[in-house]
Amino acid sequence: MRKIILLFAVLAIVSCETEKKDYVTLNGKLKTPGIEKLTVQGRDFSKEITVNSDGTFSDTLKVSDGVHAISSGNDRVTLFLKNGYDLSMEFKGENLADGVLFNGEGAETNNFMQNKRAFYMSDKANPKSYFTLDKEAFDTKLAAAKSELKGYKDKAQNLDSVIVVMDARNDEMFFGYIESNYESMHETLTRLGKGKASPVFTNYENFKGGKTSLADLKGKYVYIDVWATWCAPCKAEIPSLKALEKEYAGKNIEFVSISVDKPEAHETWENMVGAEQLGGIQLYADNNFESQFILDYGINAIPRFILIDPAGNIVDADAPRPSDAKIKELFTELGI
Repeated sequence: MRKIILLFAVLAIVSCETEKKDYVTLNGKLKTPGIEKLTVQGRDFSKEITVNSDGTFSDTLKVSDGVHAISSGNDRVTLFLKNGYDLSMEFKGENLADGVLFNGEGAETNNFMQNKRAFYMSDKANPKSYFTLDKEAFDTKLAAAKSELKGYKDKAQNLDSVIVVMDARNDEMFFGYIESNYESMHETLTRLGKGKASPVFTNYENFKGGKTSLADLKGKYVYIDVWATWCAPCKAEIPSLKALEKEYAGKNIEFVSISVDKPEAHETWENMVGAEQLGGIQLYADNNFESQFILDYGINAIPRFILIDPAGNIVDADAPRPSDAKIKELFTELGI
C-alpha cells in the first residue's frame, strides 16, 4: 500500500513539473537608477511592472501570445512573449534600446529578434550604403548581409512560428527593395554624389512673400526638407527640425522647407505653416512632385532631406533627418 502511495506521489510531482504554465515569468535588472516602473504592452494587453530600488524587477504576465514592448517613457525594446515563457533579461546598456540578452525559456526566439533588430538598426540596413557602391562591391556587401542573417536563423532552430513568418517577410521586403532599386538609385546617387553641382529651384513661392531661388542662398549651407501637409512622417520631424533651427540660429546655414502639396492643398499649406509657426524658409514647389527640382533629385518618397554647401554643391543628396543624431555630427564635421 505504501508503494502505491509513493507511486502516486511521484506521478503527481512529475505532473506538476511538466504542466505548462499559462503565464509568462519576466525578471531582470536595470542599469539605470531611479526607474520605478516598466510598462509591458502588447495586443490587448498592458501591465506596469514595479522596479525595486536596486533596479531589479520580477513579475508574472498572462499575455496574448505575440510581439510586445517593454518601455520606460520613450525608451523601449521589443520582445516576444508567450504563456509558458520564463525569461531573464540582461540589459546591455543604461537604455533599454541598447539591447538585451535573454536567458531561460523563450530566450532563443527573443535573442534572435535582438540580433535582427541590431542588424536593421545598423548601417547594414541603410539602402544608401548599398546604392552608392559599384556592382562588384554591391554584390559582395549584399551577399555578406544575407549570410549574416542566415547565420542568425541557423543558430535559432526552435523559433516560434509567428516570428519565422514575420522574419521571412521582413527580409524579403528589404532585400527585394535593395535588389530591384539598385540600378536606378546607383545612377541617381552617382549623379548626385558629394561635390557635384546641385540641381536648382527657381522662383518658388515664399510663405513670407515674394519668390525664392536656390541661387539666393549661395554663400551658406542649405538644409532642405522636402515635405507635404498630408505626410505623417514629415510632420513627425517638425519638432526636431524646430529644435535644430533654434540650435543653429545665427550659424552659416539656412533651413529651407519645400512643400510638394498639390495646388488644391495650397491653403492647407498656408494654414499649417502659420498655425504650427514653422520656421526657416517655407517654400511651395511650383508643380508638386513634378517640379523639376524634385525630379532632378529623383524624389518619390518624403520626407527627404538634402544638404548643399555654400558654393551650391551637394554635400548629401539624402541627408540624415533632424531626429537623427548623425545630422549634428555632419554639421560639426563641416564646421557649421
